[in-house]
Amino acid sequence: VVSFLFAQLLPWVRGESGFLLVLGSANVDEALRGYMTKYDCSSADINPIGGISKVDLKAFLRWGADNLGYPSLAKVEAAPPTAELEPLAENGEVAQTDEVDMGMTYVELSVFGRLRKMARLGPVSMFQRLRHQWASMHSASEVATKVKRFFTYYAMNRHKMTTLTPSYHAESYSPDDNRHDLRPFLYNTKWPWQFARIDQLAATGK
Repeated sequence: VVSFLFAQLLPWVRGESGFLLVLGSANVDEALRGYMTKYDCSSADINPIGGISKVDLKAFLRWGADNLGYPSLAKVEAAPPTAELEPLAENGEVAQTDEVDMGMTYVELSVFGRLRKMARLGPVSMFQRLRHQWASMHSASEVATKVKRFFTYYAMNRHKMTTLTPSYHAESYSPDDNRHDLRPFLYNTKWPWQFARIDQLAATGK
């Protein structure tokens, strides 16, 4: 609300006509996980990065640092993602990070998002795919836990997609409910049949 207030007042203070646009900054992965406040992060006029995953954003920052002559972008890319919800630790380090709060990494979220949207996989089929794709990194039970955690939060927060700020869709994995990803926004967050089937498959090693 304050941002919109200033967007209206600043031109007037400067003796200019018109108004300013309020920009949003939530990326695809945060929207997909629901790691955002409805009618806060989702209520800007336009979100330049709203249709791009964190993984692709970091890759673009690295490219910009190497090819556009902006070395400071490398520092931005290397900084731990944080909403700055807690004061810095006594040693000056970041005390709160997004990935710890979300319970999953941005790399994992990017994989979940692509499989959900582009490969059209639900909980069981996603587990079966990742059971083999991540076999060298995680056990079947660990993959099961990660997939169930993702779909639990996805179901809990899918309603937030109905109010996402308009953004530029440069990829096919956006979860924007109104314009790009027309799906139900109310789910059973317990996924009883799907999660039971995942547990069964994980126990048998299939």
